[in-house]
Amino acid sequence: MAFQFCSFASGSSGNCYLVRSESTTILIDVGITGKRILEGLAQQNLSPEQVDGILVTHEHVDHVKSLKMLSKKAENAKVYGSTGTLREVMDKIDGAQARAAGISERFIIGDITVVPFRLSHDAAEPFGYSLLHQGRQLTIVTDTGCISEEMFSQIAQADLLVLEANHEVNILKMGAYPYYLKRRILGDEGHLSNEAAGDCLCRMVKARQAKNRMEMPKVVLAHLSRKNNTPGQAYLTIRNILFEEELYIDKDLMLDIAPRDEIGKVMEV
Repeated sequence: MAFQFCSFASGSSGNCYLVRSESTTILIDVGITGKRILEGLAQQNLSPEQVDGILVTHEHVDHVKSLKMLSKKAENAKVYGSTGTLREVMDKIDGAQARAAGISERFIIGDITVVPFRLSHDAAEPFGYSLLHQGRQLTIVTDTGCISEEMFSQIAQADLLVLEANHEVNILKMGAYPYYLKRRILGDEGHLSNEAAGDCLCRMVKARQAKNRMEMPKVVLAHLSRKNNTPGQAYLTIRNILFEEELYIDKDLMLDIAPRDEIGKVMEV
């Protein structure tokens, strides 16, 4: 079996991703109902007992909604996160399951190596994660208001990148959200816009080309807002930003969008 990724849900109402190799199964966030997660596992012919680890990016409910239930069902799994995140979710897990990770401190789950890195979000101590297996890298960057150099160092190496494209700036500014919420989302500790995601992807492709890495990276846009974005809008904005830099979807990178409320397709890293 190849190194695989599948989104069970991605958006402001809940997030959960599956990553697996031949012998290792990892969930990243469990922010949807336990029933839906179990259904997603079953579709992949997996039981919760086969889950080896649960990576938590941060403590917001759309990322930990079913942590209490899943940590019990997945009795063989450890729960990994930053010290700050674990402190916020200890009421949901057995202390013996908790494994605190440090910044850029690699750890191993089965045959997958995990590298945590800082995000810029209004949470206790949010992490993004890169997962490595047999020379391939999957990097997940959502719930961040900006892209730091630390994040970009991981993004540039990714064979498959899951990248937030939360909102279209003009739709958010003209929409019905109260001012304080708009300000939060647009801030450096908020959420990444379509425009910022497009700029990041331009930089990613150029960095890879400068190092003669000509294989097209795969990109999955994730965590789209229900009210301030649509898959079509995200695709159009990012396509246009790439075009301005003479970069093209299906030539310089492959682009997909994670469904909000449905299980996505299985992708090879």
